[in-house]
Amino acid sequence: MTQVLLIDDDVELLDMLKEYLEQEGFGVVAVHDGEAGVSEALSGSYMIAVLDVMMPGMNGLETLRRIRVKSQLPVLMLTARGDDTDRIVGLELGADDYVPKPCTPRELTARIRAILRRTRTGQSDGTQNVVLSVNELTMWPERRRAEWQGKPLELTSTEFNLLEVLVRHAGRPVSKGELSEQGLGRALTRFDRNIDVHLSSLRHKLGTLADGRSCIQTVYRLGYQFIKE
Repeated sequence: MTQVLLIDDDVELLDMLKEYLEQEGFGVVAVHDGEAGVSEALSGSYMIAVLDVMMPGMNGLETLRRIRVKSQLPVLMLTARGDDTDRIVGLELGADDYVPKPCTPRELTARIRAILRRTRTGQSDGTQNVVLSVNELTMWPERRRAEWQGKPLELTSTEFNLLEVLVRHAGRPVSKGELSEQGLGRALTRFDRNIDVHLSSLRHKLGTLADGRSCIQTVYRLGYQFIKE
């Protein structure tokens, strides 16, 4: 059974989400503060965490920051509708995606499944035992492992997904719509900056090529391209 961790101080909301997710076949543990959330997230017992930004004491952003120090557990943020600042900061800290509140249990469940589909290993989609290698990057999709210049890359699940899509299409542009569909598991929405923020983080982690260029280039009106030398 897939274990989901819910972290939110809204007890009534978590009770509703927990009941719905359990009906959908998930195992669910709910905690109501950041300290408990960090402890549970680092226990190794969960496939994904759902984390609210607005909590008293240790807020969701600080909770996420502490989780990311030691774990790449997929994290789906719950943010106030229209609060772009929290969303962008959350993505920069390593959140995989966000859902604006109020949200329906059905919407949240769909987003959880979209993230999990792209993080499970050994999927029967023809990727088993495939090694992707472009320039100084090597990826093992079935093992969710990547190296740059022979050194391990610490990537969130969404960063790995997006990088894999770009590498599989190395040498040609990939639209933001394609990246959202294939990397996030959902359609791109208007004014959605998720892709831009994740790719900015990837550029930072990858560094530059020998000539000083980033290996991920923006192609005007077409999207993003992983340079293939």
